[in-house]
Amino acid sequence: MILYPAIDLKDGQCVRLLRGEMEAATVFGDNPAEQALKFQTAGCEWLHLVDLNGAFAGQPVNGAAVEAILKAVKVPAQLGGGIRDMATIAMWLEKGLARVILGTVAVENPALVREAARAFPGKVAVGIDARKGRVATKGWATETDVMATDLARSFEDAGVAAIIYTDIDRDGAMQGPNIEATEALARAVTIPVIASGGVSRMEDLIALRDTSVIAGAISGRALYDGAIDLTTALKALAN
Repeated sequence: MILYPAIDLKDGQCVRLLRGEMEAATVFGDNPAEQALKFQTAGCEWLHLVDLNGAFAGQPVNGAAVEAILKAVKVPAQLGGGIRDMATIAMWLEKGLARVILGTVAVENPALVREAARAFPGKVAVGIDARKGRVATKGWATETDVMATDLARSFEDAGVAAIIYTDIDRDGAMQGPNIEATEALARAVTIPVIASGGVSRMEDLIALRDTSVIAGAISGRALYDGAIDLTTALKALAN
């Protein structure tokens, strides 16, 4: 199981939100590229980046910070937030992103996901963010009647590289991930599922790994707070 350290970007800074609330942002640093380098030095295989402003604006906002990260590190990075058309997808992949994450458009324009996955094999992931099983879009500000499992199944034949599943009520709350819901989703589809939201201690990572069906886990606040030591965690997961 791959551990993805998270760098959430708001106004050019590294932050973590509580349950997706922009007003409940904790700033962890004003040099995202430097933070990315620290994660790389600790041994991470991937980085998970989120343009929080972009998720609300519907277009890239923290582009300069993302580009600085891409220039600073050699490990592959995936990015979500404000990516809602083919031109933006192509732009980010040309700038060196390994994978784009499509969230809002996966609900509003699923044909775009399919087109992008065909055009850029292995480089398109779907972000499914849910409250009590129902998908939320536009930076989690809009709740839909779409069920997370139904949305995931609808992309089974699309060539999507991964699904990033976030339980919004757990995100940034340091209360542990929703392992039951994430495992159920991973068992419902053949697409690799990456868990996000609530990973707050080593035991959470081990429990996710031990499901044997979850491909990866994203952690942010726990790494910044020191609740999880990245190097120790990577070694444990490698074993």
